[in-house]
This record gives sequence, structure tokens and C-alpha cells, in this order.
Amino acid sequence: MDALVYEDVPRPEPNSDELLVRVHAAGVNPLDWLICRGALPEVRDEPLPWIPGWDLSGVVVSVGDDVTAFERGDAVCGMVRPPGAGGTFAEYATMSTAEVTAKPASLSHTDAAGVPMAGQTAFHALYETGGLEPGQRVLVHGAAGGVGHMAIQLAKNTGAHVIGTASGRNEQFLRDLGVDEFVNYREERFEAILDDVDIVLDAIGGEVLERSVDVTQPGGVVVTLPEQPSEDGIERCRTEDDVAVRFFDVLTESDPAILRQVATHVEAGVLEPTISDTYPLANTQEALEQSADGHVRGKLVVGVIDDE
Repeated sequence: MDALVYEDVPRPEPNSDELLVRVHAAGVNPLDWLICRGALPEVRDEPLPWIPGWDLSGVVVSVGDDVTAFERGDAVCGMVRPPGAGGTFAEYATMSTAEVTAKPASLSHTDAAGVPMAGQTAFHALYETGGLEPGQRVLVHGAAGGVGHMAIQLAKNTGAHVIGTASGRNEQFLRDLGVDEFVNYREERFEAILDDVDIVLDAIGGEVLERSVDVTQPGGVVVTLPEQPSEDGIERCRTEDDVAVRFFDVLTESDPAILRQVATHVEAGVLEPTISDTYPLANTQEALEQSADGHVRGKLVVGVIDDE
């Protein structure tokens, strides 16, 4: 991240199937600082110098010749679908029409910029990968984070019994979001007090994944986000515990149709992003450093121009 430079570059031009968007705000995700630290080289397919950033909210300023779904002046939000060019930490960015949806009118650009990647991840992990149904017991690790706090809201709206793990300072925040049970991971081991969970959403990984299998009832599902579990580990959980361990990878499995469903949930009042801090574009490096330090409540956003 020390190599980040704030400087002027030429304004990009959209291809025939793309939009040029005037960026009002861009969401910060772990993907950003991981790539800037040299991890995930397969995701960045552009030569250096390169502009990071994957989420945005802004206004369409021009469209390619083949674009019919959007027009100049439309307010949109979306996520560049990895692997791709990134480029949203800038005043202008190009995106395909499949990567954006109409910005929810109920949200400012700042709030909308925090929705695309985290919202799609939470939605896909719970419903497409986890098969969430009403009445199930759902455990969300890292519940106060970007993905976690959205997963809490979605699961609660579905009629699940929702349990969240986080540090003690986030208890009231998660209670306000609707958790039925709260576990302070700094004071309690969740496996000592929980059992018979139907779905676990694991945003932590490592030994938390292994411990999560212990509290999941036979036939249940653990959806993990940080890294792909080994095939041997997945098979062992299936045969010994009758628990399915599944990996959701936003880099390869993000789906524009899911983004539209997430936006619909926002408009319906089901889902509301929490933005804990906003940084000016010139201070993007500080935003990435804060994200990398962990323990961010909700989302961080880079504000490119003030909300109007």
C-alpha cells in the first residue's frame, strides 16, 4: 500500500458495452488492500500503474454505442466483477452494464457505495450457498463487519434465529440490527455455549471454521469466506459430522442478478448499510490501512465528491 500515489491520469473511455461513471463514492473492501499488498495476483489483470477499487456509486456521464439499459444522468451503484480492471478509487470509472444497477433512491451515494460487494457476498452466502430458510438457526462470525452486519439483517428478515459473534463493543450495534443471541468472542468460546446451528457464515476462517463444524447440527452447512478449505477437510466434515462445508468466492461467483436483489432489499427497508468512516480520495491509503487493521464496524468508504 506504500506504493499508492494520488495523481492525475487520463479519463477512461467506455467500450461499446460499457458506461463511464462519475464516481461519487467508492466502497473499501479487504480485496483492495490484499491486492495492494501483493496478494491475489491473479485478480489484477491490468499492467502497472493500476487503480484499485471495486465498489462504486455514481452517475453515468456517457455510454457506449451498444448500451441501451442506462443513459446519461442515471444514478447507479455496482461492483467491477473480478477478475477485472478495478479502478473505482478515481473520479471516473468504466463498468459493463452487467456490473451495475440503479442506485437505491433511499440511499446517499456514500451509503450505496458500501453495498455492492458486501451485500452480494452476504446474500449469496446465505441463500445460494447456504440455502437459508425461515426458522433456521444462523450463526454469523464477524457479525459487525461489512458482510456480517448485512447477513444479520437478511437472515433476520427471513425469519431465522440469528446469533452473532463480535467484540463486546459491538453488542448493542448487533442487538439493534436484530440478533437474538450475542457472543463476545473475547470472553466466551462460542462452541461452549452454542449447538444445533443450521447455517454458519464464517468470515474469519482458520480454527474458527473447525470449531464452527462442532456446533452445526447434522445436515447443516458452514459457508466460509476467507479461503478455500482442503478437499480432505470438506470430506471429513461430510462423513464424520454430516456437515457440508462450502466456500463462497466473491471473485468468481459474484452475480449481477444478486446485486439487483440486494438493491431491492435495500429499497424495501430490509437492508441498511452502516458506514463507519469516510475518507477523501487523496487519503485512500489511510482507508486501506484501517481496513487492513481489522475490527471495522460496517463499511469504510472513499468519498470522491460530496453527496448532493
